[in-house]
Amino acid sequence: MKVSKGARAVIFIVLALFAVLWIFPVVWAFFTSFKSNNEIITSDFSLIPHQWVLDNFYELLNGNEQTPVLRWFLNSLVISVGQTLLVVVVVALAAYGYTRVKFRGRDALFTFLIATMMFPGVLNLIPNYKIVEALGWINTPLAIIVPGAAGVYNVFLVQQFVRGIPTELDEAAIVDGANHWQIFLYIVLPLIRPALTVVALFTFTGAWNDFLWPSIVMTDVDAMPITPGLQLLQGQYQTYPGIATAGALIALVPMLLMFFFAQKYFMQALALNSGIK
Repeated sequence: MKVSKGARAVIFIVLALFAVLWIFPVVWAFFTSFKSNNEIITSDFSLIPHQWVLDNFYELLNGNEQTPVLRWFLNSLVISVGQTLLVVVVVALAAYGYTRVKFRGRDALFTFLIATMMFPGVLNLIPNYKIVEALGWINTPLAIIVPGAAGVYNVFLVQQFVRGIPTELDEAAIVDGANHWQIFLYIVLPLIRPALTVVALFTFTGAWNDFLWPSIVMTDVDAMPITPGLQLLQGQYQTYPGIATAGALIALVPMLLMFFFAQKYFMQALALNSGIK
C-alpha cells in the first residue's frame, strides 16, 4: 500500500515530536549536571549552563559512605552481565528442549508456563523473597541474578524462532551420527543467534533498570545496584539537584552505549521472521 507524501509528512512530524519529548529530559539532565547549585536554584530557566562546572561529578564520585556511586555502578554491571549470560543459556536450552526434544507432557508443561504470563509479577515477590532468604542470598548478586532467569516470554520468543528452522537439518545430522547436544551447538545455536541477541539486550536493560526487586533484597548500601541507589542519592542531596542529576546521567550512560553499539542487532531483531537467512 502506497503512502501519500502528505501522510508521510504527518507521520514524520508525529514521530519527531515523540522523539523530542523523549530526548529533551535527557538533554536537560546533561546540561543541568554541569551547572553549579547556585545557578540551578537562583537563575531563570536556561538549558545551557552560564558557567560549566564539574563540581557535581567530583562531589558525586568522591561522596561519603552513604552514597558509594562507583560501587553501585560496579554492582549493577556484575548483576546485569551475570543475569544476561544466565538468561541466554537457560532460554536457548529451554527453547530447544520444548521444540526439538520429545518427552511426555511437553506441550502441557509449555502451555502451563505460558499461562503464568497472565499473572502480574508482583504476586511472586513474597515467594521469591522467602526462597532467596532461605538460601542465604539476601544482599548478594545471586538474589537478583538467579530469579531473573525465569522469564517465560524469552523462552516463548526463542522457541518460535527455533520452530522456523527446518527439522530436515536435524534429521540429516542424526543420520551422520549427531546427538541432541551436537545438533543444538552446531546447527540450532548459530541460527538462533539474532533472537538470543535480542534476549540479551532486553535482559541487560531490564536488569540494569530494575528498581523494585533490588530494593527489597538489597538492604546493605554497599551491595545495592545503582538504580535503587539513586533513591538514596536523591534523599542525601535533595537540596543539590545538580548532584542527583549527575548520578542519573551516570546510570544512563551504559544504556546509551549499549544501544549505540548494538543498534544493528536491535533493529535486526525487531524483524525476526525465521531462523534461516
